[in-house]
Amino acid sequence: MSASAILKCWLAALLLAAGCAQAEPVRLIFAGDVMLDDGPGRAIASGRDPLAPFAAALAAADYRIGNLECSVATVGRAIDHKIYTFRAHPRVMNVLRGRFDALGVANNHSGDYGQAAFLQTLSLLDQNGIAAFGGGRDLAHAHAPLWIERKGLRIAVLGYDEFKPRAFEAGPDWAGVAWSEDSQVIADIRAARAAGADLVIPFMHWGWEREPEPSERQRQLARTMIDAGAAMVIGGHPHVTQGAEYYKGRLIVYSLGNFVFDGFETAETRHGWLLRLTVDRRGLIGWDTLAAEMDAEGTPHPVPGALTPCGQSGDEAVRLCRNR
Repeated sequence: MSASAILKCWLAALLLAAGCAQAEPVRLIFAGDVMLDDGPGRAIASGRDPLAPFAAALAAADYRIGNLECSVATVGRAIDHKIYTFRAHPRVMNVLRGRFDALGVANNHSGDYGQAAFLQTLSLLDQNGIAAFGGGRDLAHAHAPLWIERKGLRIAVLGYDEFKPRAFEAGPDWAGVAWSEDSQVIADIRAARAAGADLVIPFMHWGWEREPEPSERQRQLARTMIDAGAAMVIGGHPHVTQGAEYYKGRLIVYSLGNFVFDGFETAETRHGWLLRLTVDRRGLIGWDTLAAEMDAEGTPHPVPGALTPCGQSGDEAVRLCRNR
């Protein structure tokens, strides 16, 4: 090898090392369904805090994300054709503020009280310093990534719903959620990468309720998203946890289950995971899940000693770690 070639290799190595040094690991948290009407809403109205049992875990992360499974508003009217509709009082923002940095709104309950309530929800989140993604005042805003910039790392999180009703999908000039169409999802992932995202993470609202295993549709779409450039895929909606696996060395967590939610009677539906990720520019370094058991009011409680999925970079199989 010539002296000039050696010099070029040496400079390239220095630049690579400098780039890695600039991006320290970032700790992310993803929570499952957060529904603050009914039992959790009554607890908040009485001055209690459903998120208090996990306050320390949430505070330890650099960025916290959840799925907001209700509107937060004083306006609107419950739509007629749904069995369950959820609308929380704006006082719940006192609990969410400082606990979550962003909340996904791409789900089947964001439109329960119509567009006016949905828009008020977006406004309240913004006023309280909480970013919303997976929905917006029009189609472009609904599909825009949530950009996370921490410690020199740029992460794009995308939110999609593919559980009925599709009637609340955003349009060119009307508010709603981002619907999961394969071609659009792939285009959004590629656009985020082209816009400078080091990592792209789709956060999906998908699957069949109360089914402990992911559907073939979920498996197919997760692989399609990773093939398109997603660093990992995270999901929710089924109200139960659905396991985790790797595809081409990249993590898929199919469903985190419930996090704050009442009205469920079985052990499976009262159980959820809080997902903790450590990432850098190269991707996932390590991850684990904390068990959350909901009481009758929907408040989640840690379960010390529980065995839940975990792993690290280079793992070929999901392991079980004991919760502390």
